Amino acid sequence: MEPIVWEAILAASVFFILGATSPGPSLIVVLRNTLIGGRRQGVACAVGHGIGFGIYAGSAVFGLILLLDKSPNTFLILQMIGVGLLVFYGVKMWNAEVDGMQEISTDVGKHQRQGFSEGFAIAFFNPKIALFLVAILAQVLKLYPEMGFETKLAIGLLGMAIDTLWYVLVALVLTGTPALEALRNKGDYVYKITAVALWFFAVSVISSLI
Repeated sequence: MEPIVWEAILAASVFFILGATSPGPSLIVVLRNTLIGGRRQGVACAVGHGIGFGIYAGSAVFGLILLLDKSPNTFLILQMIGVGLLVFYGVKMWNAEVDGMQEISTDVGKHQRQGFSEGFAIAFFNPKIALFLVAILAQVLKLYPEMGFETKLAIGLLGMAIDTLWYVLVALVLTGTPALEALRNKGDYVYKITAVALWFFAVSVISSLI
């Protein structure tokens, strides 16, 4: 068994924290689910996102870098799916009825499944996450070429844990203050702004392909 390279894990964790805390479509989708379904749906969305992110983090250190070089069309397909999701969520927010959004459904399981699936989808079908992880983890691999299986596995799990904890914190903090009700009271404006923001990210992905 090869020793764990703690320096590599520390370096990767810094990048994971910076990536998780930077604003983007993932944050908006977590906020959206928290607004719609409250704390439980927001947390479920955060967990789903963390798992999607963790899959990429683990894949990056175990071979995603090689896949990116050999199959660029794979990421093109992911980008187009990601654009479709952003546009779809934006349409849902734009057409949402404020009164309906303010009443939390008693079907907790349905809300949690919706939150989880949306969180996972926005992470797994967001190729910018894959490209970000490939870029930073490629540097970590170059700096610490002696990394063994245990170190790589630890990096993948750490990425999932950091991402999940950050978005769970976002959901919990938002529902633990009057901010959530304030946002709901201004629901019509908030939903429209959220929709425009999601469409903006979709356009940014498309512009990067041109």
